Amino acid sequence: MLFKYTIVLFLVLVDLLSADFSGWASTSVVNSSFPEVTVFIYHRFGESKYPSTSVAMDRFKEQMAYLMANNYQVISLAEMVKRLQKQEPLPARAAVITIDDGYKSVYHEAWPVLKSFGFPFTVFVYVKAVDSGYSDFMTWDQIKEMKTAGVDFQDHGYSHKRLGNIQDGMDESQYRAWISADLVKSSRIMMERLGDRPEFFAIPYGEYNQVVIDEAKAMGYSAVLSQDPGSVSDNTDLFLIPREPILGEDWSTINHFETVLKRVDLPIADKKPTLAPLTINPEMFSARLLFPDLYQENSLMIYVSELGWQRPRFDHGAIFLENARPLTRKMNRIIVQGREKETGRLAISSWMVMKP
Repeated sequence: MLFKYTIVLFLVLVDLLSADFSGWASTSVVNSSFPEVTVFIYHRFGESKYPSTSVAMDRFKEQMAYLMANNYQVISLAEMVKRLQKQEPLPARAAVITIDDGYKSVYHEAWPVLKSFGFPFTVFVYVKAVDSGYSDFMTWDQIKEMKTAGVDFQDHGYSHKRLGNIQDGMDESQYRAWISADLVKSSRIMMERLGDRPEFFAIPYGEYNQVVIDEAKAMGYSAVLSQDPGSVSDNTDLFLIPREPILGEDWSTINHFETVLKRVDLPIADKKPTLAPLTINPEMFSARLLFPDLYQENSLMIYVSELGWQRPRFDHGAIFLENARPLTRKMNRIIVQGREKETGRLAISSWMVMKP
């Protein structure tokens, strides 16, 4: 379906994150080896007709075997969220497997492989597609069969519309009501079909602003998952959990898979621009590093989709990038990265800004 081809644009915008780039109070170094969890996002499996959103089955099997052979703990999304909620330590060398939409190949291709490895996973259901019987998607009976066997199913919205896009003519109240209605409908149908109210929400297309996050919180979800690249640490916001996409040709190789597993979180705060809909052109991109002493100062970089990689100014534990260029794209993703002094590992953090 056409809507998934937009993910390719996201991959282009992110660029080569694996490339090597050699007033706020500084926080003292506490620990340079935070436990990390990599959350993967898949879509289709073994569907060569959709090369941009599918992963070849030989590669998928190779990836799962890699996790097993290298002693990664594959934990459930629910376990990761529970540990973050309770401020319990995350396991070392851990991964979470998520799958968006609910295509038939999840049932026929991915599930048998994951079952053979004993790995838990979560499927985020595009509810309208399943409920309407779209031919590419699983049926409710197949989903119920998987759920009975222990597979986790969560909410991906009813209409799969771009919730981060304010519809023409809507004021904020109408915009909030539009988002809420979509989430209420998907949650209600999942409750009716599966007997459980969904706890987690994966944002369609990964496109969001603060209003989307607010409405998801108001729905009572325990966690919200994006498509921003990055790893999960105990500093991760439960309502903006990053995920690493595995799909296409270059982004499904074992080298890429290993690269994203080895990346770690770069905890930041006071992000600017904020997540609010972008109504004026940003003159500054900035963020405060929670643990600035952990990172090689000359490795700190910032990426903006329309500006590419830039070396920011570093001052008192924060990075700053001044900007005079008008942003023209509807969406820009911002990525902050640096290398740990002690380990040399690449650490990243990212967020999104969207124009109304």
